[in-house]
Amino acid sequence: MSRVFLTVLDAVGAGALPDAAEYGDAGTNTLGHVIAECDPKLPNMASIGLGDISSTGYDWDGPVVGAWGRAAEQSKGKDTTSGHWEIAGVRVEKAFPTFPNGFPDSFIEAFEQAIGHKVIGNKPASGTVILDELGMQHMRDKTPIVYTSGDSVFQIACHEELFPPEQLWEFCRIAREMLQGDLAVGRVIARPFIGTEPGHFIRTGNRRDFSLPPCGRTLLDAVKEAGMESIGVGKIEDIFAHRGLTISDHAAGNPACMDSMIKFMKKDFNGLCFTNLVDTDSVYGHRNDPAGYAKALEEFDVRLKEMMDLVRPGDLMIVTADHGCDPTYVQTTDHSREYIPILAWTPEMQKSVDLGDRKTYADIGATCAEWLGLPDRFNAESFADALR
Repeated sequence: MSRVFLTVLDAVGAGALPDAAEYGDAGTNTLGHVIAECDPKLPNMASIGLGDISSTGYDWDGPVVGAWGRAAEQSKGKDTTSGHWEIAGVRVEKAFPTFPNGFPDSFIEAFEQAIGHKVIGNKPASGTVILDELGMQHMRDKTPIVYTSGDSVFQIACHEELFPPEQLWEFCRIAREMLQGDLAVGRVIARPFIGTEPGHFIRTGNRRDFSLPPCGRTLLDAVKEAGMESIGVGKIEDIFAHRGLTISDHAAGNPACMDSMIKFMKKDFNGLCFTNLVDTDSVYGHRNDPAGYAKALEEFDVRLKEMMDLVRPGDLMIVTADHGCDPTYVQTTDHSREYIPILAWTPEMQKSVDLGDRKTYADIGATCAEWLGLPDRFNAESFADALR
């Protein structure tokens, strides 16, 4: 029996990619800047190689047993969807469209007619800022707030007392069906919130992402088709449009997702457990909050020890990311085009292994497939042999 635990620390980038300037992200380094500014204590990640990734700047003089490196993104863009898909073996050849001036009036009018409500907003904005700006108008006029960002997203924010989450999710399903062709954004995101006034609006855990289906065969598909368990924790089911999974727990927030992942680690199964930990992205990265970001990393590091204690002989654990979102880069609150870190560990390892800079995120999917005895390599290079 083999188990693979693949954990994505959302937006925990490890240094600007060579083409970062094309995306407005020259000089970004999410991990390096957070570590330099806030000095988080991350001994468990360091023990499997975090400090050996030179771009992190993490100072560690203790022993290291694990494999460490970085991976570059071949896909176009810097989106959650493209990042996770490439980890799972699918590259996005054409970047998902973005809408720096908002969505076309013709689409907005058609969407309003489809949902039976006028909408407000329709511009790029920070999710918390737009609630402070338009939340009272939304509550007064019962008008959903639509907005986008530097990423390929169509987001709809509604107060839960006016529009219950199930109704908001239906608005998103309608938008997902309509946003095709040149309007085919990577994700439609439901952003429910509560509160009574600006400065006190709070987004709830009833967020849902409605992604396009993957444009190729993924690691999840391969695992499921082989008759193994393919488990998704957090928003994995949304990112992969519910495809390729045998079990899913749509837990919300890092603590709940880590609890769920550890619950699965205590079970007997053969296959993959794929987890997304979103708080570093949505709660801290997009809000330019390096101190909160550092605290979230420390909280994960504490739970990492618990995870390592539950990994069994024959299991593989990989910790990585999907893109960057440098909270110290105050020019924007958007994602950043960065390398992602790779930290891989098995209980049998007895040495430190430098995996180098990999050409594609898909090397991770190829490694997971090989570890599980599957033939798929996704036109990538597995590093499974280096871990044995």
